Order: sequence, then C-alpha cells, then structure tokens
Amino acid sequence: MMLPFSLFLALKYLKPKRSYFSVITIISVLGVLLGVAVLIIVLSVMSGFDEMWREKILGFNAHVTVARREGIDDVAATMRAVCAVPEVVAAAPTIEGPVVIQHQGRIYTPVLRGVDPQLERGVSAIPTSMVRGVFDLSDNGVVIGKDLAERMGVRPGDTLLVNAPRSFMSKDEIHLPEELVVRGIFEVGMWEYDMGFLLTSLAMAQELNGLETEALTLRVMVRDPYRAYQAATEIRRKLGPDWWVETWIDQNRQLFSALRVEKNMMFFLLIFIAVVAAFGITNTLITVTIQKTREIGLLKAMGCSNRTITGVFFWQGWLQGMVGTGAGILTGLYILHERNHLMHWLSDTFHLELFPKELYRLTEIPAKTSGSDVAIVAFSVIIICTLAGLIPAHRAARLDPVQALRNE
Repeated sequence: MMLPFSLFLALKYLKPKRSYFSVITIISVLGVLLGVAVLIIVLSVMSGFDEMWREKILGFNAHVTVARREGIDDVAATMRAVCAVPEVVAAAPTIEGPVVIQHQGRIYTPVLRGVDPQLERGVSAIPTSMVRGVFDLSDNGVVIGKDLAERMGVRPGDTLLVNAPRSFMSKDEIHLPEELVVRGIFEVGMWEYDMGFLLTSLAMAQELNGLETEALTLRVMVRDPYRAYQAATEIRRKLGPDWWVETWIDQNRQLFSALRVEKNMMFFLLIFIAVVAAFGITNTLITVTIQKTREIGLLKAMGCSNRTITGVFFWQGWLQGMVGTGAGILTGLYILHERNHLMHWLSDTFHLELFPKELYRLTEIPAKTSGSDVAIVAFSVIIICTLAGLIPAHRAARLDPVQALRNE
C-alpha cells in the first residue's frame, strides 16, 4: 500500500540518519506518555471514590424515603400502597432523631434510629455488617457504630444511658434516661455512619421520643437505585400531595456534586501536562524544520505544494501524539492494576502512608476505569499534539525555496 507522500516524509524525518531513534522525539513522546498516564490514573481513582461512596451510602440508607409532617399513623396501609409500586422490592418503618448518650462519664450526641429488626434486613446492610456481637434489638437492645463504640469505650454487654430531646424540652415532667444494652457493633465503612448512628427497636424509639405515631418515615428499596426518581414519582402519585418523597440522590446531592466538580477540575488541571508535552513536540518539529531547511527548499522548488509541506509536520505531531497516547494508556492501566502493590511497597520502603486508614477507612485505593474517560483523554491529547505541529508547519510552508537553498 502506497503511503501519502507527506506521511512518508514525516516517518523519514522522525528517524535520524546516524541512529535508530531520535532522542528529542523520545523525550517528547515520554512527555505525552506521562500526561496520559497521570490523567487516566487520577480520573480512575476519582471515579473509584465516587462509586465507593455510592455503595457505602446505599448500604446504610434506603433508595427512597417517604414521610409526612404528622408522621405515619397506619404503617401497614402505607407499606401496602408503597409496595404496590412495581419497582419497589422492600420497605421498612423508621423513627430517627438525635439523642444524648452517656457511658462512664463520656457523652456524645449521635442519631438514634428506631427500626423493625425483621424488615430492616431488606433495606439496610447493617444486620450483615456486625463486627462484634449480634444484631439483636429486643429488650432494650441497641447496636452501635464501630467508631462511636471506640470513642465511647463501649463493648457488647455494656449499658448506655440515652436521653431524647423531649427530656430537656418538657417543662412539666421530668423524663429519666433509658438504659439500653449494647448487643452488637456494626461497621459499614463510612465514618459518618460508623461514628454518628446507633439502632434500637421501633418501640423503644417511640418511647424515647414520646411519639404517638407508629413511625416518622418509611425507607424504601427499589430494583435499580439509579431509577429511584421514577419509583419516587409513582409513590408520590399513589400517596398524594401531603407526602414527602425523596431519593437517595437528592439527599446526597452535595457530596456527589463536590466529587464531580473535583474530578472535572483535576482533568482540566492535569491536561496541562499534555499541553507542556505538546510544547516539547513543537520544539522538536521546529528543530526538524531548521535541520531540513535545504530539503524543504528542494521539495518546494520541485513543485511540492504548501499543503504537502504542512502535512509533513501535522503527521509528525499526530504520530508522536498517537504513540505517546497509546503507551500512556497502557502505562496508566498497568499502574492502576498494580496500584495497591505499589502503595504497600511505598509504605514499607519509605514509610509513606498515601491513604492513612484512620482518615480514609480504606485498606486499598479504589479505582474504576471508565471507557468514556479514557476516550476523552486520548482524543484531547491527540488533538493537542496534532495542533502542536501548527507553528513549525506554518514556518515550513512559508519558506522561500530560493532563500532556503541560498542560505544552505
């Protein structure tokens, strides 16, 4: 197959006469490789964190929360209406509110969630996330998050004194704190939940908060959490305008917006690595135009058009961008595959903690490589590298053959 003349010349110019590879070309390609690899690694890790937070949130919270200002008086009838929606797979009543807990002089103010122990298994991962003790809420039983238990110095079998807000708000009555027995400790892997929640029975939560309604909210699970809006719309239509229906996406919109903004900002900041590499390509091609001034003059004297001369340098920028991008993608994917081994090696060799477990609650670096992210990075870098040939191409096309030959 015959190559276009401009492409043939571009390949010829990339290879110097006295060696197999051009050092300046290799340096330019390495710059592109580094930029692409860093972009793919960072975007994949950011996507991994995003997916991990979603899994943690969905493991603790329901996909859809149903509530009414006055509370839910008839939980059974409400559950029947909600479960009639085809997308709904499970529902459970909940009473949730802040409390003050005391143990051996330590005081903390977490959120107490009253649940139905049987129904809770269908809407939460807590019953299967016990690290000590058992999920038992009978007879004043309570389960507590691992971080909160460590902060309070609590173990299974210990007793907590629990005060609800009504104990402080009532002027006519004095409400003594309830004694709840810790039956188990759970860990869902997200500090906000492991530090800020404890669970007890629905009846105990009613008594602590002085409620007459059976529940305050109904937590609902649907088949596809990413289609929770459709289920929420149908639930709202069935229950009427007096009901408040919110999805897990609405409740965590600020977190996911922050993650999305951080990911976009990292892309725009790190793309400048590719821009710097493109300047290296421009420098390489300018050097080539200076070295090949006589040849370019001969080509133009023989009738080569400006378009052909311009194409030579565009092809060079494109080829260097393609090789650097391909190698960068492979390098980035390899580093992502070995990321945890690399993290442990750095930790053991240099005593450098990249992801402290106390801060991130992670033993491994999360990562999720998206095909769309890789495609966007590859397309952007190739375009930048191709455009890097614009200045040398314009310079070469403007060469006067007479002047070029005379100067040589």
